[in-house]
Amino acid sequence: MVTGYIHWNINPEIFNLFGISVRYYGALFVTGLIICYYMLQWIYKREDIPVERLEKFFIYGFVGILAGARLGHCLFYEPGYYFRHPLEMILPIQSLPDGGYKFTGYQGLASHGGTIGLIIAIIWYCIKNKESLIRMFDMVAIVAPIGACFIRLANLMNSEIIGIPTTVPWAFIFEKDDNLPRHPAQLYEAIAYVLIFVVVFYIYKKRKDIIQKGILFGLTITLIFSARFVIEFLKEKQVKFEEQMKLDMGQLLSIPLILLGIVFIVYGIRKMRNTPELK
Repeated sequence: MVTGYIHWNINPEIFNLFGISVRYYGALFVTGLIICYYMLQWIYKREDIPVERLEKFFIYGFVGILAGARLGHCLFYEPGYYFRHPLEMILPIQSLPDGGYKFTGYQGLASHGGTIGLIIAIIWYCIKNKESLIRMFDMVAIVAPIGACFIRLANLMNSEIIGIPTTVPWAFIFEKDDNLPRHPAQLYEAIAYVLIFVVVFYIYKKRKDIIQKGILFGLTITLIFSARFVIEFLKEKQVKFEEQMKLDMGQLLSIPLILLGIVFIVYGIRKMRNTPELK
């Protein structure tokens, strides 16, 4: 028996107070949002935008991410079940065999849905408040990889989205599932997102004038979902119907977002070339 592997059996619940469960997933999700908020606050100040606007936008963004991630999971991965239990799409409950319900929290969030929800929320916010859509896309794109990183760390604490079996020395044994050494796919994604953040933030620091061109937005979603597409090959299938698919649902959903990112990059480069002061 190889003893060098990392045995992973973390209790996803940090503590339970009067029946209210505080879990690592929620704590890391909120931590990622808080970090993104303060980073956006710094960007707002650097761009000479009144910070007061950020609070309103953040409410739009939070609702968009949560609603999109929840609906994305329900509609992309388990539509049959949730069409039979539509109330569970929007409420953190689960139906019981005897006809009652129990509080479970939102068990099932999809990052692609969260991305789509955030994009819709940004568009809606900019229309309602007459803000520059491209500038908002670019600013959010700078911090988005950090939020994505914390979500994958939350998945790790839940021992979910596990990798396929492997013999690499850094493999994890997710004891809640089996005793096989597996790729820590959650960590691969978390590390990839940190690296993407470093790249995008470096470009922004060196070229502040790139804001409002769409390049940062395009670059971020292209890199994030390209990384997601590749790492999916090292993951176990999330739902049964994916076993018959050459590309899983995560990869199929990544392709249009990658293409969207490329469109924004091309648009941004053309816009820069047509700006007299940048020629």
